[in-house]
Amino acid sequence: MGEDPTVPEVPVDAVGRRVSFGGERATVRYVGPVPPTAGLWLGVEWDNPERGKHDGSHEGVQYFTCRHPTGGSFVRPAKVSFGVDYRTAVQQMYGDSEETPNKKISFSKKELEWRVVERSLEDRPTAVLNCCDISGPGAAGEIRKLTPKIQWLDLSRSLLSCWEDVAAITAQLDELKGLQLSNNRLRLPSEPSAYSQAFYNLKVLAINGCEITWTQILECAPMWPHLEELSVRENGITELRRPEGVLQSLKDLNLSCNPLVQESVLCLSALPRLENLNLSNTGLSVIQFEDAPPGGQTAMFPALKSLLLTENNISEWCVVDELAKLPSLVQLSCLRNRLLSSDGNPKTANQILIAKLGQLVFLNKCQISSEDRRGAELDYIKMFGDEWLKAGGPGQPNSEFTRQHPRYQKLIDKYGAPDEGELKKPELFALKNHLLKVTFVFPDDPDRKPIEKKLPASMVVQKVKGLLCRQLKIPTEGLRLTYTSPKMLGTEFEIDSDLKTLQFYSIENEDRVLVRWS
Repeated sequence: MGEDPTVPEVPVDAVGRRVSFGGERATVRYVGPVPPTAGLWLGVEWDNPERGKHDGSHEGVQYFTCRHPTGGSFVRPAKVSFGVDYRTAVQQMYGDSEETPNKKISFSKKELEWRVVERSLEDRPTAVLNCCDISGPGAAGEIRKLTPKIQWLDLSRSLLSCWEDVAAITAQLDELKGLQLSNNRLRLPSEPSAYSQAFYNLKVLAINGCEITWTQILECAPMWPHLEELSVRENGITELRRPEGVLQSLKDLNLSCNPLVQESVLCLSALPRLENLNLSNTGLSVIQFEDAPPGGQTAMFPALKSLLLTENNISEWCVVDELAKLPSLVQLSCLRNRLLSSDGNPKTANQILIAKLGQLVFLNKCQISSEDRRGAELDYIKMFGDEWLKAGGPGQPNSEFTRQHPRYQKLIDKYGAPDEGELKKPELFALKNHLLKVTFVFPDDPDRKPIEKKLPASMVVQKVKGLLCRQLKIPTEGLRLTYTSPKMLGTEFEIDSDLKTLQFYSIENEDRVLVRWS
């Protein structure tokens, strides 16, 4: 704490307001003296708790409280910004020039780039005002005059402190259909339904990283009567509740990167129009639809077409059998889970997935051709044919086999029973004997030639790094690996754990590992 007692003008409603300081955002929790120092102080709670020093107390006196024990600081009012209004932010970003720069705006599934040179602010369909320190709408009616045609608006990392201020902005944008509000801290309104007209035409909303709970989202939902896409990534959401009477028009929901209580996921089945659900990196390991028997169809999630389960803890094939109960599921992504086949080959695991999920059209973003499906289903029949015969075969397989392979009989009806000579005996070779042909490339060192290696799928990343460090003569600590696959061009996947195997990351033959170091 410094000793500068300078007292600039502080808003009368400063407590609860948002401020910026040195590129960081915070919420004012206290305004007043902090003895024995002279002058006025602001007690702030930082969005980034690592920026703070204490819990709001000084020399045994508690001036305010923080969610994090080191999330608070005392700062002089002269050193913070309380932000600017919408008009000022627009003029700072776009100026009065006829030619404005290209801007990108990202939502739950969309990244829009407007390349057309707009001739005036009045004609702009999009405004990217992230990190612009907007704190309020400004004078009444100004926004409607300034940017009346806005359809897509990015207000992420703003200094808006409450939903009422957001509504005061959106109420003047009659054509608004997409709103990005990520990384804000917004107080909930006392009567959310009173602001439904301000968001009447809104279809797409992103509120990622806002420290908002699912219960609070449902409390706010009456404001968004026609919302179709909602992204709430990285909010620390745990338990879900049924959306009773709200979000009934929702088609797309992104809950990725939240530590969900997995038993509560079924609450989302109360969304009758939900078509796309992203549950990646949520800790999911089990899902069960108890209203339907093995091989049957659940009444839950009737419209769900696409499900993303990447980077979870799914290790049991019975989870896949449960997914087969979803009546409309045609697209599934489940990379970087723990689903293994007996031979440890990722391609075999993919074949089992295809065979178990008869309606699937896309697996891990790759379309399943009719030849791929036929091959996978025939191999599946042969792979488990020996078990089928031992369980009763053509007569009536026992209930345990039927539970583990609910689609097997349908495949027998489709292709016929296998001959004993066609049956695939369980592969006995270990995962460590399954070699992957991988090419290492060096994007930050274009003069270095690519290196091709054959590595066991069971090799842990730590050993891969050790191998590279010996060959490249660089320290292991600064080494960072990612990989790309010819099946998903343009996508770069992080390899972020030294203790996991290449198999865990679904690395396959002909994949390229990108090697960078600092």
